[in-house]
Amino acid sequence: MSLRDAATVVLVRDANDGAPGFEVFMLLRTVKSDFNAGAYVFPGGGVDRSDGGAQAERVCSGLDAAQASARLGIANGGLAFYLAAIRECFEEAGVLLAADAAGHTLSLHEPATQQRFAAYRAALNAGQTTLAAICEREHLRLPLGEIHYYSHWITPEGMPRRYDTRFFLCRAPVGQEPLHDGEETVDHCWVRPQDALARHAAGSFNLVPATRKQLQFLARHASVEAVLAAARDIGEVPPIQPQLILGTDGKPERVRLPLPEGVEEIDLRGVAL
Repeated sequence: MSLRDAATVVLVRDANDGAPGFEVFMLLRTVKSDFNAGAYVFPGGGVDRSDGGAQAERVCSGLDAAQASARLGIANGGLAFYLAAIRECFEEAGVLLAADAAGHTLSLHEPATQQRFAAYRAALNAGQTTLAAICEREHLRLPLGEIHYYSHWITPEGMPRRYDTRFFLCRAPVGQEPLHDGEETVDHCWVRPQDALARHAAGSFNLVPATRKQLQFLARHASVEAVLAAARDIGEVPPIQPQLILGTDGKPERVRLPLPEGVEEIDLRGVAL
């Protein structure tokens, strides 16, 4: 099975209960999904052709095509990963990481603006427009300098679908409320990374191994500022390619994670893949 390029974005915000700490936005995939079915995930998906090209580059700020590729450690095409992360966030969560010509973060607080961008979201999901076209029509720029690349995972060999996924981290914009799409995702939540991990350990919050490892990284930091700084300070990002270990029935039983800090094995029985 060939690899498809993909991008995922982790939205973070200060904890909503007023206590110290921060929360991440997560979506619940439908059990009908052919990838990560019934699991909580971050917004993300495959890189599309529309995520690259001259029009896409025109609506970006903060990084140009060469800088984006250098940050991802590839010869070219890096900008498309950033665009895909932003597009998927808008398609799946209704949050558009964009700014106006004056540099002000896009707000969808006004009802008329909400309706207009809800229509854009529907058209984007239907393949009737592109993210770059929406930005040009609304005179928006995509602030790539505020979206931090920090992790790289490759789906194990033996899976029916395989992705070469880049993970990005971004502060959630004020004035926009995320919402699942009701099709690929059926619920959503804001949750502290530590709480998501505790609920997963208790069996009530399904996570695939890659998502769990992202939450463990996030949980090591005390605030939005701290986790964003940690992501900004990461230099070279090594690719992590887990290896499936099959049981006697030929089905995946465990996964071996060759992490920079050492090899870890995770029991896959009862885990969505």
